[in-house]
Amino acid sequence: MNKNLQLVKMRNQKGLTQKQVSELIEIDRSYYTKIENGQTPSVKVAKRLAKIFDINWTIFFEDLCAKNAQRSDST
Repeated sequence: MNKNLQLVKMRNQKGLTQKQVSELIEIDRSYYTKIENGQTPSVKVAKRLAKIFDINWTIFFEDLCAKNAQRSDST
């Protein structure tokens, strides 16, 4: 399952709105919406999200690391 869909699912399981999550992690709701839609959060925000959803904060960067590794292999 896509990590963004997982984030939406976890938020819904906790009965939270996007606004409530954004307030808990002290960011704008619009930024949180972008994260749910695929934008990679900052490390600081990823760590805050991880705490709320009891997940490893590095999951937000796994795709990014894989892309960088592919670029390195190509050169």
